[in-house]
Amino acid sequence: MQDNLPELRDIHLPDGVSAFPIANGWWFTLAGIVLLFLLVQFILYLRRYSKARYALKLLQNISQENVVEAAKEMSEILRRICVLKYKEASVLLGADWIDFLNQKSKTPINGKTAELLINAPYIPKESSTYSINNLEDLRSFCQKWIGENL
Repeated sequence: MQDNLPELRDIHLPDGVSAFPIANGWWFTLAGIVLLFLLVQFILYLRRYSKARYALKLLQNISQENVVEAAKEMSEILRRICVLKYKEASVLLGADWIDFLNQKSKTPINGKTAELLINAPYIPKESSTYSINNLEDLRSFCQKWIGENL
């Protein structure tokens, strides 16, 4: 029995468990969370961008044959955006409506163009009070306003 004692060795404890390197499963979980966050941000971006693009497409499709009808349609587009984004502005009329639009825009609307936007629902279709230039000014204002507010 004395011959077996030299073969015995001390018991060594294993090294402690390290937090690094992280196991592959945790890397996949982290990557999934980051991808989910980026996907949500991308979807939110598309929703914002698509509303503006849709409104601009509606604005572009408005015919210029009748100035009064075109102004009515532009006013409807602006109102629809206000119903979506600014609930308190959907009931404004006249000068209050123009003041609200000017507050939310960097370039204000004024003069004959503002009058066209205010009076368009009440003017007969055959009226020649406003020119195509007023309509083009209104269209450019609407494009800028939609770009700034959607």
